[in-house]
Amino acid sequence: MLDLMTATVRSTDVLVGREADLAVLRDALKRTRSAEPSAVLVGGEAGVGKTRLIEEFVRGAAADGAHVLTGNSLELGEEGLPYAPFVGALRELIQRDGTGVLQGREQDFVRLLPELGPPESGGDARRGHVFEAVATLFGRLADGQPLVLVLEDLHWSDRSTRDLIGFLLRAARLPHVLLIGTYRTDEMHRGHPLRPFLAELDRVRGVLRLELDRLDREGTAEMLGHLLGAEPEPGMVDTLNERAQGNPFFIEQIAASGDECGDISDNLRDLLLARVDQLSEPAQRVLRVAAVGGTRFGHGLLTRVAGVPEAELESALRAVVAAQLIVVDTSGEYEFRHALVREAVHDDLLPGEHARLHGRYAEVIEAEPGLVPIGRAPAEIAHHWHAANDHPRALVTARVAADDAGRRYAYGEQARLLDRVLQLWEQVPESKTLLGTCHVDLLEQAALVAIDAGETMRALSLTKHALAGIDCDSEPLRAARLLVRRSKLLQNAGKSDGAAESQEAYRVLQGQPHTAESVKILADVAQALHRADEDLAVDVAQEAMTAAADLGDIAAQVAATITYGRLCAGGISVEEALPVIRTAADTARRTGDQQNLAYALVNISDRLFETGRYLESADAAWEGVPYADKVGISRTTGVFLLANYAEAEIALGDWDEAERRLAEANRLDPPGTLALPVLRLRSWLRLVRGHEGAESLLTRAFGFLSKPYLGAEPRLYLLELRILCAFEFGDDAMIRMAAKAALAEPVITERPRYGWPVIAAAATAADRLNDPQLSELVELRARWTKVTYAVDRAYEAQVRATLSHDPQSWREAVAEWRADGQRFQLAVALLNLAEAVAGTGDRADAAAAIEEAAEIAGALGATPLLARTATLAQRLGLRPGAATQPGAEILTAREREVLRLVAEGQSNGRIAEQLYISPKTASVHVSRIIAKLNVANRVEAAAVARRLGLLDPKP
Repeated sequence: MLDLMTATVRSTDVLVGREADLAVLRDALKRTRSAEPSAVLVGGEAGVGKTRLIEEFVRGAAADGAHVLTGNSLELGEEGLPYAPFVGALRELIQRDGTGVLQGREQDFVRLLPELGPPESGGDARRGHVFEAVATLFGRLADGQPLVLVLEDLHWSDRSTRDLIGFLLRAARLPHVLLIGTYRTDEMHRGHPLRPFLAELDRVRGVLRLELDRLDREGTAEMLGHLLGAEPEPGMVDTLNERAQGNPFFIEQIAASGDECGDISDNLRDLLLARVDQLSEPAQRVLRVAAVGGTRFGHGLLTRVAGVPEAELESALRAVVAAQLIVVDTSGEYEFRHALVREAVHDDLLPGEHARLHGRYAEVIEAEPGLVPIGRAPAEIAHHWHAANDHPRALVTARVAADDAGRRYAYGEQARLLDRVLQLWEQVPESKTLLGTCHVDLLEQAALVAIDAGETMRALSLTKHALAGIDCDSEPLRAARLLVRRSKLLQNAGKSDGAAESQEAYRVLQGQPHTAESVKILADVAQALHRADEDLAVDVAQEAMTAAADLGDIAAQVAATITYGRLCAGGISVEEALPVIRTAADTARRTGDQQNLAYALVNISDRLFETGRYLESADAAWEGVPYADKVGISRTTGVFLLANYAEAEIALGDWDEAERRLAEANRLDPPGTLALPVLRLRSWLRLVRGHEGAESLLTRAFGFLSKPYLGAEPRLYLLELRILCAFEFGDDAMIRMAAKAALAEPVITERPRYGWPVIAAAATAADRLNDPQLSELVELRARWTKVTYAVDRAYEAQVRATLSHDPQSWREAVAEWRADGQRFQLAVALLNLAEAVAGTGDRADAAAAIEEAAEIAGALGATPLLARTATLAQRLGLRPGAATQPGAEILTAREREVLRLVAEGQSNGRIAEQLYISPKTASVHVSRIIAKLNVANRVEAAAVARRLGLLDPKP
């Protein structure tokens, strides 16, 4: 992660999360064009992106023909240079257009611009004359095309500047002038002179206030992606979002430091502490005490810890609040205006001061837990004793806080606290006595919590240490439990199939009396064995079900039954498995066993999808999501449920909903191979939608193919994805290699759900390459792959049609896809049908198929497929309908940028340099643009782009 940031982080000019704000400015410009006086006052804290927003708006306004002038206030306050932003704007105007723009009225402006010459003796020095001269000039500039006047940093403006702004907006009311002012809200203390001025302007017609908020998590992720040049890991986004709190400047500064978890840079720290240094010493002292308490704190807690008279404390707090370092929220609590300010103040503490204050907080909260929000006392106490370096108290309170977090299913927090307990174990000689547990118990608990938190590698390490600390013969159940846990962890990490560990666990269990615990372990063994020995896995699962029934333990029966149902792909049919799993789910639902209910719903939705019952599959998966969340398994089981739901929505044609749920799952940051179901679907969607960012996701996904171990099903769907990726990049050698590698998989005929898509993709490859040997291999694999459900029949018909080019075969494939219901596959089949029937001269059927395919592709947002329909329609000489018309929406935002540079005559190398991408990526973008616009070369692409208006800024 660190290498990624330090190697690729760069500044970004991309505007993120400001579409609505940009629309407000554009609407104001539209009103100005209609001769309606307008002004927008843009407020926001320092670094939130006011200037970047204005720059983006101004660029578009200038491209549309508007005149733009910009001026800045100077950080000199009321005693500073009068009219500073107007002076800057006028100087920019004269430097650009010369003094002739003043039309011989230089004397009207000499008091603003002394370089124009000395004022005439006896000349009119009235301020009103200056105001009128400025208004007249701006009005003349706006005659014909609107004038956008940008005045930056009005929080530093002087009285004369504010008066001139007021004159222009209240008295002059210039019809074609848009005035935009920016100011920092965090500079606006109660007595700031800009506050009453803004309040006055609020009553002026045509004046609008626009306050910029910080970016949300998605905005932070998008901005970080632009900075890194690749999609960031969810954990990195979460950490940076928590620290930067959506401030774009802070996001960029932390990213540039190369470590989103490390210390803030000296430059940033100095910037953050500049306002702190202006406070009185008593106020700084109170601020330091507050910083130890966290970003949010109550008055009562601060009073107890600070230990100063109430009047002195209130006076200091008033100064801190006035300086906009701390704000008072609606509940009456205090909050640091920005978490990084608190961090900088806290990091500036002396070592002794740091330990003393944290210890004081711990003592106060222990004595009065009600001083912190309900449920936070255990974690707060543990944190402060640890920061105070009181190891015995830190050990005990960390264990208490970990248990409390576990009761709330906060597994991530619990895992971190148990790690702290383990770290402190060796430092506190009486650890065993203080905690009342042994080291192996603690290791096993920490490993189990790490699994629930989705921290696979940490759980592997803890399990290994726990196994090393026990004797298998004397503790067989514990040994079996740890062995099967390690087996599954190795599989999830892609390190091995875990066969040795799961088989050893089964051996250890032999001869042991059946108990509720041993039956649950036996069910886990069956699940772990499934990838190494399917027959043995089914036998063990049946053994667990029988043992659970004999015991009469409902929870054990449910767990064993669900495990048995999971093995249906290898041991039993879906028709046999579904009733069994549904019964287990009903039992779990009735008994309130939410964890097993979530497990069951994963399997039910899987089996329903396999049979083509996509709507039912989506419903089952969606039902399970809240259960996974309630019992704290969102990063594992919850991710599978969201992926299953999204997959069903993709089949049904609601791709936008699928994208939303996949983004939600991705934010959970599933570990190891558990991330693959989501990664695969996100990659596929971006690929078939022609979205920017597909390449980085595909690279991540294909990286799993090189792992020492990968399950059969993930391997198959990644190999299919690799063929589709090769199609997109148009590399015949890559297509042939990917198709042959996929068809060589031994399990391809044993897993119809994942095997048929691979065979269909390979058939397309064979047809595209005109490779008889590859076609023969495809036919062989298709002959030996089972056909059970509608989707199997559709893929079989598609493979047959692809290899035969027979129009009737494509009609059959279309009919089968209609019966199955997958919208995208239907559109692909329709397009192939159109090509096939056009070869027989049936233009009517070809046109109808193209039109339907285009309609589906347009609704899905499958722009590459939509482009193919337009290309085929043009090639066949058909008049395309609206759905097949190529245009701006076919091109992605990045492709429009590339096309603009192509039109300027830039080479791929120069395009790569300007857009911070590789030359290969630039070449791919150019190839896609040429294909989408149905032209032969770059020159034609530029010509078509100009004709269709694709080079114009998007409104």
